[in-house]
Amino acid sequence: MYTSIVIAAALFNEGATTRAALEKAKTLLSPGGTVTLVHVIEEVPGYVAASIPKEHMGARQREVQEQLDAMAKAAGDMNVKSSIRHGQPSASILGAATEANADLIMIASHKPGLSDYFIGSTAARIVRHAQCSVLVTR
Repeated sequence: MYTSIVIAAALFNEGATTRAALEKAKTLLSPGGTVTLVHVIEEVPGYVAASIPKEHMGARQREVQEQLDAMAKAAGDMNVKSSIRHGQPSASILGAATEANADLIMIASHKPGLSDYFIGSTAARIVRHAQCSVLVTR
C-alpha cells in the first residue's frame, strides 16, 4: 500500500485515463493516504505567447482546475489534491512527486511513435528518473 500517490493527469481525452488511474489508486492507497493529481501546461514559446490574449491563458488554467476539482470530488472519500504546473512535463511531474514525498507515480502511456524512440516519451523519462515506484498504464 502507498501513502502518497501522484497521478499525471491527462485531460485531452476527457480525463478518461486519469479517472481510470484514480479508480486504480483506490485499491493501492493506504488508509489516510493522499493522491495528488498533477496536470502540466507546457510553456508556450515567447513569440507565440505574445499573440495570445492573457485572458485566454487564465481561462485555460481555470478550465483545467475545474476539471481536476470535478475528478477529485468524484473520487469519493479519497483525500485528493490537485496541482497545475507549467513547464516541461516530466520534470514538472517529478518535481511534484518530490514535493508530495510520493511513493508511487501513476502515468498513462501511449504506443510509441518514431520520435519517442529518439527523444523518449514523458512516461519513459518518468520511469528513468523517478525516485519512487512508477505504474505505467495503457
